[in-house]
Formats: sequence, structure tokens, C-alpha cells
Amino acid sequence: MRRTRTGPERGPGARRGPVTVLLATALAAVAVTGAAPASGAGPERGAGCAGPERLRVPGAEHQRVACLVDLTTAGLAGTAYTDMADQAGLTAAGTRNPSGVPGRQVDGYFPDDSSFNTTHGWNHDAQFVIRLPERWNGGLVVTGAPGTRKQYAADTAISDHVLSLGYAYAATDKGNSTVDFYRDGKRPGDAVAEWNRRTTELTLAAKKVVAQRYGKAPRRTYVTGISNGGYLARWQLENRPELYDGGVDWEGSLWTADGPSLLTSLPTAVAHGTGAADDAAMYRAGFARGSEFLWEYHRTAYWGVTQKTYRAEFDPSYDPACPGASAGSTVEEILAPCASDARYDLQRRPASVRRALEKVALTGRIGKPMLTLHGDLDTLLPLAADSAVYSRMIDRAGAGRLHRFYTVAGGTHTDGLYDTHPDRLRPILPCHRSAFEALTAWVERGTPPPADRTVARPSGGDVVNACPLR
Repeated sequence: MRRTRTGPERGPGARRGPVTVLLATALAAVAVTGAAPASGAGPERGAGCAGPERLRVPGAEHQRVACLVDLTTAGLAGTAYTDMADQAGLTAAGTRNPSGVPGRQVDGYFPDDSSFNTTHGWNHDAQFVIRLPERWNGGLVVTGAPGTRKQYAADTAISDHVLSLGYAYAATDKGNSTVDFYRDGKRPGDAVAEWNRRTTELTLAAKKVVAQRYGKAPRRTYVTGISNGGYLARWQLENRPELYDGGVDWEGSLWTADGPSLLTSLPTAVAHGTGAADDAAMYRAGFARGSEFLWEYHRTAYWGVTQKTYRAEFDPSYDPACPGASAGSTVEEILAPCASDARYDLQRRPASVRRALEKVALTGRIGKPMLTLHGDLDTLLPLAADSAVYSRMIDRAGAGRLHRFYTVAGGTHTDGLYDTHPDRLRPILPCHRSAFEALTAWVERGTPPPADRTVARPSGGDVVNACPLR
């Protein structure tokens, strides 16, 4: 598929000043080409992994298997088995992660005709990673990359934790990546629609790889993800519930044919950045009172590039010259908004735009248990225009008994911003770990999770690594 557009979470680096953070964010987003992660000394252990020596990923065009001393980022950082740069900004600097999980890692790609993902020098999309710990608990966790990142983006945020619990893990690059993802596909909406297909494809293949390695299929399979990865969890549980036992949605993107969505909230944010909209308009669009201290950073690093690339994905005829064939070749070009987006009005656009959105639209008809987490200071996907709406959609669809919705007080879209504002924010990652524990207890032991609630920001304690839901 070839047409290409940016994702919401090229997050800031930890413990850096605003200018450095912006530059790191933009440079990460602009990395549409590049070499594979450095190989370093390498964590290979050679022989020693249990199970069959040969594993085959059904449907993969290319794969390679390695037996590794440690499948977590503590063991893989600096090697070709992860990409720490692609994780930048998603977690707070003080996050404590487990380590010491030996096992096998399978890297590869499925057939695809786009080449945004340059990892390993493969220049091939539909890349995946599957990790198989030596000590397996019978489960599998599947995720898709947040934003327009790639398959290793959630390693610190998700993979390390679930591997330490004994789960096998699988992640996809969603079939297209980088700020030019909107060029993928033949028709508007095709690039995002491919994300869902690639997640299903990997889930089916990973289940068979797990069966090859351990001699039996996974007893439980869970889907989870951050932002666009959270959207994938929502879509999978609505459309492919038979593949999963449940999921955790971490501030998933909301797509509907008529809004709300990024295309109905971000134009106001772009207009605010030019002085064409006031604070009251921002509040009406869903941006939270109290989040104003985050607006300037998001205006510079997120709002313009996100609006223009997603609008180019679903409505390329609105302004064919911006972003045009690419979101830009310099940091300034990439982050700059299109002036026309300050006037964008989804309701006035032709029916073809709604048809493109319908390809990826959510309904709320989840078929398996799901827990949703969303920060009340999210300044890219405002809670009032996203998860609060989706929770009501689930209730209207008659699936409320399968859902819990937790508002994280002080949470924002990327945990890395906590390091800049520790007095006002809190990371969502520890809440995700608590939610995953609550989900598995609900599914496997019948223990109901806490009712919908706001998870208060404590006045003290280790908010980076603890977040009790009760």
C-alpha cells in the first residue's frame, strides 16, 4: 500500500529543557530513513533456549530468531533487538522496570509494498517483534506502535512488564510509520485501516508461534496499547473479540465518521496558536481547564503536525499543497501547521471524507472486557472529546458491563512530560500496570475491577512507580 501521514506521540526526552525536548521530538519524528539500532556487544546466548530450534511465523516474508540472555530493555538497550530512540518520551525518567527475562526473540516482516520502516536496514513495513520468555505463564500480550512509531516503541512501557510476568509478547509497526504515513494506501483512510489489519495478522501469527514454542496455544490473549495503540485495542475488541480475552486501552485515539476526533478538536488548537481562537473556544473543543501550562509546548510540537497529517490521510483534497508529498524535510517544516487547518470544519466537508473515516470508525460495541485509562490533562487527545465520549458510546451500545473507565488526575498524553512538570503531572504507566493486573483478575478469577472513577493524584509517595486503582 503506498500513499503516507504523524502520530501524536513522538514524546519529549527526560530531564531536558524545552528547546532540547522540542528538537529531540521533531528529530525523532523526521527519522523517515536511518540505520538499524547499533549492534553493540550483543545479548546472544547461542544454544540454550528450550523448545524446538526452528520457529516459523506464518505468513512472514522474512524472519530471524535469536536466543537472548535478557528480553527486556535492560539487556537489549544498545543492540539491534530494540530501539531506545523510538521509545523517547513515553516513560518518566524514574520508571523502574524489571529485567533478567531470558528467551527467544523473533524479528521480521510480513509482505507489504511500502518502506517507511528502515529498522535493521530492511526498508520494509509490516515489521514485527515476538518475544517468548523461557518461563511462560500461558498468556500472550499483543500491541501496536503508538503514534507513528515502530515495533519497539512500547518496549519500556509494556513489553518489559508483561515479560516479567511470564507473558509472550508481540508488537507491530502497524504497516506504516513516520510523519509521512499518509502517503500509504490507494485511497483516503487506507493507511489507518491497515493498522487494524496488521494487528489482527500479527495476533493470529503470534498465537501459532507460541504454540510452536511451548507445545500449546496461549490460554489467554490480551491486547493493549498507548494512543494509536489504544485505538487498536478498542477496534480489535469491537471487531475481532474472538481473538482476545480482554484489553487495556491507554488513552486510545477516537475515530468516528462525524466526530468527535482529532479532526474536530485540533483545528481549534491550530487556530488558537495563530490567535484566531480564544481560550473559551479551546474549552468548548474539549481541552481541559488547568491544562493551559501545556498548550505552548503542544502548539509547537504536536498540534500542527498531527492535524495536517491526519487531515491529509482522510481528506487529502482539502489542501493538496499542505502537507503535500511529505510533511517536511526539516524540523521546522515538519512541526509547522498548515495555515488552512485553522479553518478546517469536518461538518462542511464532502461525504467522501466520512466514508474514509467510516473505514476506521469505532462503535463502542466491544465484545470482551476492557479497561480504559485517560489523563485529565491530555492536551493532544482531550479526555472530554475522546475517552469520555467513547465510554458513553460503549454504554449506548449495551456493552457497559464489559468496560471500566479511569480518569488519571494529572495524567497527560506522554509520561515524559512529568520530568518537566513533576509538581503538576503524574505518569500513567504505573496506572496501566495496575489496570492490567485488574483486567487479568477480572478475566481469570472473576474479580470485578473497581468501578469507573478518577484516580487521584497523591500529594506524596512514588507517583512514577505506584498507582493503586482502588
